[in-house]
Amino acid sequence: MDNKLEFAQRLRDAMQAAGLEPRPGVLLTLFNTRYWGRSVTFQAVSRWLKGESIPAQDKLVVLASLLKIEPEVLRFGEDVRRSAQEHRQRWDVGVGYLEREAFDAFLQLPPPQRKVVREVILTFAKVHGKAEAIAAEPASVYKVAANTSVRKKEQP
Repeated sequence: MDNKLEFAQRLRDAMQAAGLEPRPGVLLTLFNTRYWGRSVTFQAVSRWLKGESIPAQDKLVVLASLLKIEPEVLRFGEDVRRSAQEHRQRWDVGVGYLEREAFDAFLQLPPPQRKVVREVILTFAKVHGKAEAIAAEPASVYKVAANTSVRKKEQP
């Protein structure tokens, strides 16, 4: 489904949940009494409700406040909020004091050094990912070289 149409459905649902009839005239009057900027037109509100356009962020914040819903939920839906919460939770649960200390130190580095550290971390992650895949195969097929890189053993 189109983002604009999905937004329009969320807007209509939020209006109904707030006890309002999902009509442009109702929203227009309510919105223009609370919006501090230039008044919006009937056509603009009608386009929001039909799924032809999405309001700018400043208008979206006012709409969300009027309808007592979070702006990000009104704009993007509940799934996006849930996904963001899961991502945030992964950081809250999976990152301890030592990792946070390392992140803080990383953020203090100048950009060229950050790039080097990032490349080192990604290289370790790539090798670690290969090492996990290698561990699933028979040990006789692989040998680990002295420099800790993994190479395929030559077959006789």
